[in-house]
Amino acid sequence: MAKIKHTKNEMKAQSESLKRFKRFLPMLILKKQQLQAEIQAIDAKVEETQAEYYSISGKLDTWVSLFSDKPVDINEYVRLKEVKSEEGNIAGVPIPLFISAEVTKKEYDLYDTPPWVDDAVDTINDLINLRVKKEIFQEQKRLISEELRVTSQRVNLFEKVKIPECQENIRVIKIFLGDEQTAAVVRGKIAKKRE
Repeated sequence: MAKIKHTKNEMKAQSESLKRFKRFLPMLILKKQQLQAEIQAIDAKVEETQAEYYSISGKLDTWVSLFSDKPVDINEYVRLKEVKSEEGNIAGVPIPLFISAEVTKKEYDLYDTPPWVDDAVDTINDLINLRVKKEIFQEQKRLISEELRVTSQRVNLFEKVKIPECQENIRVIKIFLGDEQTAAVVRGKIAKKRE
């Protein structure tokens, strides 16, 4: 604990600090709750996206054995070109928001390629979109979790350190000033008795 002056000015400064800490604490707690709610919402979105990804992947099992009939490198036909996102804001935290994933599809000869390649290209396109979407959700969660960590530290600092410290400093100053006042009264009475 820092050394404090035992004066009325210091007591006023400590009282103002205490009021300021008590005024900001509810806002920090509210921000912390909002960030926690956002993380839960993002977790739900990630699970939903993952479930959709597994659902589409499960549908692949019905015709994926066709890959072995005539080897086809599906990566030749579908490539991720660009991810479109914009910046959003949650409780003062800038986060990326998914718009779309642009995929380039290579033209191919319908007579030279197996008939299932069309379905495979569409399915891979969907899977790429879902994977990119999930990655953006995970980045959102990372950014919000970092802000939640900092906000939690501030809440704890205010609740457990700054507010009790100010209260203790005010108490010590009041005791000191009270003792000074009592001592001054006693000195005044002694001085009167000597006269």
